Amino acid sequence: MVNRFERFTFAMSKISKCWHKLTTDEMAKYGLKGPHSVYLIAMYRHEDGITAPQLCDICGKDKADVSRMMSIMEKKGLVTKEGSNQNRYGGVWKLTPEGKAAAEYVRERARLAVELGGKGLTEEDRAAFYRAMELIVSNLQKMSEEGLPPQ
Repeated sequence: MVNRFERFTFAMSKISKCWHKLTTDEMAKYGLKGPHSVYLIAMYRHEDGITAPQLCDICGKDKADVSRMMSIMEKKGLVTKEGSNQNRYGGVWKLTPEGKAAAEYVRERARLAVELGGKGLTEEDRAAFYRAMELIVSNLQKMSEEGLPPQ
């Protein structure tokens, strides 16, 4: 059991470290940090705009992080806020033309990274991997909310 725990933990840590390095390197082109990539990709899928609470949900971030990241991207001219209550959490965030170009770049680079990262996997391997990963995420989310069962 410990071997499985160690393998899982070390693999997840290594994947996370590599992914953060790649996103940091790619986002430097725009003067942004790696975590901004998640927001650009999420916003790209919502061309009519997206609210801060929706970004929180999609990106798995809290309101403070969304607010901070959107403020930085707004200053860089990548996003704009439209609608009511623009100075708080109301309104809708949209990509500017520059933001859309950045999101397209990030999406293409992420696609390439995922393709190269999965090199050597068959479609069956990939399907099994994602099924397993989604089940692990679901189980871990439930445990993080409810706690580990008593021994």
